[in-house]
Parts: sequence; C-alpha cells; structure tokens
Amino acid sequence: MTAAPEIETDLDRAHALMGDSDTLRLRFYELLADTDLFILLDAEPDGDSVRPSLFTVDGASYTLVFDAEERLSAFTGRAAPYAGLPGRALVQIMAGQGIGLGLNLQTAPSEMLIPADAVDWLASTLDHAPEQAEARLTGVSRPTGLPDAVLEALDRKLSRCAGLADHALLVAADYADGAKGHVLAFVDAPETAQAALAHAAGEALTFSGIEAGVMDVMFVASADAVSQRLARVGLRFDLPDVSRPAAAVPMAPGSDPSAPPKLR
Repeated sequence: MTAAPEIETDLDRAHALMGDSDTLRLRFYELLADTDLFILLDAEPDGDSVRPSLFTVDGASYTLVFDAEERLSAFTGRAAPYAGLPGRALVQIMAGQGIGLGLNLQTAPSEMLIPADAVDWLASTLDHAPEQAEARLTGVSRPTGLPDAVLEALDRKLSRCAGLADHALLVAADYADGAKGHVLAFVDAPETAQAALAHAAGEALTFSGIEAGVMDVMFVASADAVSQRLARVGLRFDLPDVSRPAAAVPMAPGSDPSAPPKLR
C-alpha cells in the first residue's frame, strides 16, 4: 500500500459529522448513494460481468470500495482492475447477496465497514417508488410548517437533477376532500424525466430524517395558468442547467449507470 492521498471528499465530511445522530447518518447514506464509487476487482471485467475482491471479517463478507480512484490505487499500491459506478447502482445489484462494503479502508478518515443488512436497507429505501394518485387542488398558499431539514434535503437532491426540469415550486395545498398538505410542482419537465423527479422528491423526504408526512408531486408547463398561480406563492428551487461536456473521456468499467456490471 502506498501513502494515501491528502484529499477530503464529501463522504469524509459527512462521515465526520455522523456521530450518534440518526439524521446525519441518513445524510451519510444518501450521499453514499449519490457518490461514484470504485470497486476493487479480482480480475479485469469479462464483458458486462465483474468479480469484486472479497475479504472476510468475523465471518462476514465485504467488497472493497473507494470514493476516489487515488484511494483505490493507494490501497493496492499497484495497477489493479476496478469498476466504477454510482453507489445507488452498486447497492441495488448487491442487495440480497450477503455482502457488505469496506469503504475507503486504510486510506481515509471515512473508512468503515458497512454490513450486508445496511446495504440491503439502502437498496430497499432507494427502490421505493412513489404512488400515483388523483387529487383535486382547491387552493394553494405559501408553504409553512416544513422543517428546515426537509427544505435542505430538497435543495440538495434537486441540485443533482440537472436538465430534468426548469425549476420546481413548493406550495401548501388544500384538497377537495378537506385534506391539507404540500405539493412540489416541477415546471417544464419532459415526460421521460417525470418518474426520476418524483423519485428524487421522495428520497429527499426519506433522507431528511423528519416525519414530514406526504408531499405530492405534480408537473406543469410554464405557459399554464396554474403554473403562474403557483409561482405567486411557491418557494422556488432552480434546477441546474445541463453543462456541455468539453470532450469525450474514457469511462471506467461499469461507470454507465444505465448499464451496470453484473457481479459474479
């Protein structure tokens, strides 16, 4: 093993803040799901199949993952095969296999063993799909009563949804059946992006650590009258523009989340 690089990552900072706080622990796992991870392999990928390096601690199996290529290289001290993919894709293909994650071992202050049941829990949490329902709004107003943690989680999650909509508007809502709640309206989101945006909104609530109840999601066009009505009272979240890539660069094996590798 060579000397670990002197870098600090978002995972390092989230890990340092966790302590005994359930809310900050949720924040760490949310970030783990949104981070590109690099998995040490026993051999070069064979087509779309990869064989992670496994080690055993107290009878439990773990695979080695790092949140920076430099850390993987520092751990091995040599050129080694690896695959890169988002944390969410990794835990979803590992779920149910009884394998945990050895994160940044011997290379970072965020080193930790994440057991298999935590991997299964995170995969299940990320896999939870929002339910579709029909409800008629009778009134909207400025959003009140939502904890700062929910607003911060929304801001954090939507900042990763570049190009999926122009912006989002959060409003308090009255429904025809007398119920009250909150609605997050995405403006000018193409139909192909709507499922991903609804999922992102649901994750923001889940990982906020607050029992905030249900937040509905709707999709509107900027030219619609309802959009202008929502804009007058809503809290606005601007989604980043899609940046134009400067040039094509080689991708690490498995780094395309739409085609994750098969573990073997």
